Amino acid sequence: MMTELALNVLDVTENSVRAEASLVHVTVEADTDKDRLVILIEDDGCGMTEEQVASVVDPFFTTRTTRKVGLGIPFYKYAAESTGGSFSITSEVGVGTKVRAEFVLSHVDRMPLGDMCGTMHTLITFNTHIDFVYTYCVDERSFVLDTREFKEILEGVPLDEPEVSGYIETFLIENTAEVNQGIIL
Repeated sequence: MMTELALNVLDVTENSVRAEASLVHVTVEADTDKDRLVILIEDDGCGMTEEQVASVVDPFFTTRTTRKVGLGIPFYKYAAESTGGSFSITSEVGVGTKVRAEFVLSHVDRMPLGDMCGTMHTLITFNTHIDFVYTYCVDERSFVLDTREFKEILEGVPLDEPEVSGYIETFLIENTAEVNQGIIL
């Protein structure tokens, strides 16, 4: 089991990378009035068949050849459902995959969200060939980081260039703090 939800996001999004996605949307939305935390990961990767979607929650199913088990999705599903939340995966071959996890925000068994800034920074700077749209929302406050906009402004300067990478990290940290307004997820 992972110690924070950000690690589950990293794991699931790495599946998008392996699925050769060119665009990945990661959305984190907390609604304190409704006591809900929703994490949505959508990609335009190769997608999965209905049989693969049905099997992906089985810990003894994996498409990898380097090991015989795939625990990331089953643990993530369990993490959501153990809080009274829900979990779903939809996918279409040649179109992409959508993974949605909903958590009861105040549930004692909900893992902390953790370091989403570090997770997104890592995904962006280690996968510069992929575009990411990261939306972070707490109640009515939100921000969006879209790497397509960064790439357009930077005119070819890579996102893993140290100064650019540092700016992305600062952008994530400062905007997250502003949106959180002291709320710890």
